[in-house]
Amino acid sequence: MSETIGITLEQIDGYEFRVRFDKDSIADLTTDLSEPLGQSRGPNPEHLLNAAIANCLSASLLFALGKFRNDVRSLRATASARMGRNAENRMRVEAVQVNITLPGEAGGYANLDRVLAQFENFCTVTESVRHGVAVDLTVSDGSGTALHHSLAGGAGQGATG
Repeated sequence: MSETIGITLEQIDGYEFRVRFDKDSIADLTTDLSEPLGQSRGPNPEHLLNAAIANCLSASLLFALGKFRNDVRSLRATASARMGRNAENRMRVEAVQVNITLPGEAGGYANLDRVLAQFENFCTVTESVRHGVAVDLTVSDGSGTALHHSLAGGAGQGATG
């Protein structure tokens, strides 16, 4: 089964953008680049990637725990992205460190060994990022004329991000 989810990004000012989601029930989000380019009026793309990975892993862990009737109410996760420059001196996300803390002691969870062995497999975002996601890009002008097209990344294609 294939599904398409979408967003619309509209420039507000400078590097500040409004993100509109394709579901009416999801509130708009403001993003912005960090200073000195932006004004830090919202999360930047690196923050969003960090949040997406940590959120997906946490939800996957909750799902896997729930399969064995574990009731978790106050799971906590932190994530940090290590930034660095590649050979062309361009800034890249080099690695993301996620730490998830379960409430209580390990002995209070049913089948925790099985949960921990499988939960990452349920995480759509993390597994996609780990294996590379093809990005198909088209840049068009206001009349709809395509000005640029590129396809990069994906599993086995030397993902360049």
